[in-house]
Order: sequence, then C-alpha cells, then structure tokens
Amino acid sequence: MSEETPRLIPRLRLKSGDTIALGPGKAQLLELIQQHRSISAAARALKMSYRRAWLLVNTMNTCFQKPLVLTATGGNQGGGAELSEEGLKVLTLYRQYEKAIAKRPELADLEALLSGPHTPSA
Repeated sequence: MSEETPRLIPRLRLKSGDTIALGPGKAQLLELIQQHRSISAAARALKMSYRRAWLLVNTMNTCFQKPLVLTATGGNQGGGAELSEEGLKVLTLYRQYEKAIAKRPELADLEALLSGPHTPSA
C-alpha cells in the first residue's frame, strides 16, 4: 500500500456581512443554471428542492449590485433562467480566485504539516 501525500482543499466562501454571498455550492448552482437554462433543472441536478435553489439564487441576487440570475416566467414552453452578464463575470472571478488560492505557497506549507490521509468519521 502506497502512502499518498495529504492534500488540503480550500473552500472559498465570500460573505457580505453575515450572509454568504457566494461559495462552492452557489457557484455550482450558477454553473448548472447556465448549463440547463433552468433553476428547477439545476436544483434536480444537485438533488435539492426548487425552493432551496430559488432561495440561494435570491440571496445571490440581493448580495450583488446587479442580479446574477435572470428569470423568465413560464408560458407554453415553460420559464427559464440564465446568468446575467454580471453573473458570468462573478462566477468567472470566483473560479479564478479559487485557483489562485489553491496555488498559494502557504497551502503547500500547511499540507506539509498534515499527519497523513484521513477518512471522514461516521
């Protein structure tokens, strides 16, 4: 059995006051909304309720100066959603920031101090 070097994975959360404006889950939700063009389809892909997804979208939309997600009400074809220009920009900047943090030398220094691979406890 070979020993694997332990890895730390940073999870970036951006807060506006006490509210998490953007984090890993919200970023994933944004990506899926853009992919599926639907909040409900994105929610299904994440195995979450539409209500929960809508609340997360609403939080993001109110935390930023402009809405990140634009919605269209349903008709014969149903409604839809997509990221606004601001939403695309915020998501891109967030992902770039995540990558930059993962490359920081302090992370490697912290990894060197880990005792070894760990599995989640039950």
